[in-house]
Amino acid sequence: MLCRCKGGGCHGKETGQRERQHQKRKDGRWEGRYTAGYNSKTGKRIIKNVLGKTQAEVKQKLSTAMEACKAVDVVRSDDYTVAEWLRTWFALYAKPNIRPTTARSYQGSMELHIIPRIGCIKLNKLTGRDIQKLYKDLMENGRLRKAQKSKQPGLSSTTVRGIHMMLHNALDRAVKERLILRNPTEDCIIPKVQKQEMKILHPEDMKAYLEAAEKRGVLPMFYLELVSGIRKGELVALRWEDLDVEHRTISVSKQALGGLGKELVVNRPKTENSIRAISIPQDAVDLLVQAHEKHPENPYLFPSPLTGGMYHPDSVVNLHKKILKDAGLEHIRFHDLRHTFATMALQNGVDVKTVSNMLGHYDAGFTLRTYTHATRQMQQQAAEKMGNFMKQVL
Repeated sequence: MLCRCKGGGCHGKETGQRERQHQKRKDGRWEGRYTAGYNSKTGKRIIKNVLGKTQAEVKQKLSTAMEACKAVDVVRSDDYTVAEWLRTWFALYAKPNIRPTTARSYQGSMELHIIPRIGCIKLNKLTGRDIQKLYKDLMENGRLRKAQKSKQPGLSSTTVRGIHMMLHNALDRAVKERLILRNPTEDCIIPKVQKQEMKILHPEDMKAYLEAAEKRGVLPMFYLELVSGIRKGELVALRWEDLDVEHRTISVSKQALGGLGKELVVNRPKTENSIRAISIPQDAVDLLVQAHEKHPENPYLFPSPLTGGMYHPDSVVNLHKKILKDAGLEHIRFHDLRHTFATMALQNGVDVKTVSNMLGHYDAGFTLRTYTHATRQMQQQAAEKMGNFMKQVL
């Protein structure tokens, strides 16, 4: 097509396939217009424009825009808002290829956090700044539950980083489908991981903690937690058949997770390493057997007294908080009971590989990095033993 330039512009055969024009505006700036494509429904041309201070600048911008047109399906890119594309990507590409629990997490992030904030923006108009503002808002005011919001209004950096990863994947697919030229998440700075201080239930506090648990009728559950360190979703999903009384083991092969509402979903653990048999002391076996005798027809190891079904993991966390309060102990997270098990096991001479297997970690190196404080103490003890040995030799 011919390039038609107004205001003293050039005339000649244009190598591109789309018509383009330059003209000087009343405000003194130069404007360049070009045909980006044709509307598939009406057949009308889709006209785009660029602005610049000089004709040369506009020519350069037009050239860049024309190249971008070759990389982007302009007609289809106008069809989607961010919300429409995210839902399309989720249904076609994400959901069929991820675990159900991950799918629920993605859907929650989309519907509760992303779409209410940037969902109405046209996909091809979404910028890195829009996404950066999204992350800032989520960090400052992203929580939805009133009880949580009053204590900490913003989402954790870990949660926002997860949202970033999902959004990055969705927009990468949009680039591959020529809906956008590049992924705007590439321009964003994601929040750094904020490591929470690891706390444990100290040995001198364990008696008070377990006595408070016994008064609430949940001693077997929390005793098992302290001697096994299993995750809360694994704990509530345990069934009577998972206990091997003779060999004193519990088999962990499933976990319970909450969905978008209050419903529970039970499925396999996230990794193969999480499927494991954990040896437990005889005292724990005895407590579990005694507890089961109170409800012999119930298949769950720890049935909810309210429903008779499985405990919700959040209910176990709330029980833990009440036990701490009853015992007059400072707050630690339920997950810190897992840390307590690992720390006490390592400090009492259990080797790292065994602890790693019991926790369901993917490798012992992760366990070493997580519990450096405990392994450092073990090294000091080993050094003292070697020192005493050398004194005897010499």
